[in-house]
Amino acid sequence: MSVYTTEIASDNIPSDNPIHQRLLQAYYLAKEYINGELLEIGCGEGRGVDLLAPLSSSYQAIDKIGAVVDKLQKQYPAYQFKQGNIPPLPYDNDCFDTVVSFQVIEHIKNDQRYLEEIYRVLKPGGVALITTPNIKKTLTRNPWHIREYTAAELKSLAKGVFDSVKMLGIDGNEKVMTYYEQNKQSVARITRYDIFNLQHKLPAALLKIPYEILNRRNRNTLKNGASDLVKSITNTDYLLSEKADTSLDLFCIMTK
Repeated sequence: MSVYTTEIASDNIPSDNPIHQRLLQAYYLAKEYINGELLEIGCGEGRGVDLLAPLSSSYQAIDKIGAVVDKLQKQYPAYQFKQGNIPPLPYDNDCFDTVVSFQVIEHIKNDQRYLEEIYRVLKPGGVALITTPNIKKTLTRNPWHIREYTAAELKSLAKGVFDSVKMLGIDGNEKVMTYYEQNKQSVARITRYDIFNLQHKLPAALLKIPYEILNRRNRNTLKNGASDLVKSITNTDYLLSEKADTSLDLFCIMTK
């Protein structure tokens, strides 16, 4: 069973490569922070398990999609995977040294409770890492997202829960930004027909199917028009940046 959509990028679909590599880089950037008992919230199909789990003393993960949780449990019997919708988190207080949760908070209705639950399950001195798209770089409304954030908005939310918050970003080099600009132009060619601004007026549920169709078509168009560029992008083309406000993704480091 495949769960891949344009919202859940695949490492096996050529047109998804720039997005897959962007998501993958968060795990590489997280490696230096991994310590002790690790929890991943929203593990998806396990993009980062092989990178992060060996750096921890124990690895646990939770995801809402039961099929991928079952698949991962069979693939990685030494680790623990749970199915569940969060918040809350089905774990005891003060039981993890590190929590990672990449591209999840934008899907959570009660984002403050989500952060409070991460804080609760962290041990004193524990570190949590989250990433989410920077709304200033978003090209169109994503109906799968409850909301998106500026760097200042996410930092303010996190500081209301955590003792220490550092806001960084994940940005791209010239190759990545060439792809971004091509994507921006391609999206503009599609959205110019939305003369009534329906993408922002219609309920999200009505937009998911057309969004998926048009987004997949757009990625395929970009791949066909610049195949070498799309294929050549790797995780190392995405860079940790001190300028979160202008980065593609926000990379938030929170300490209890």
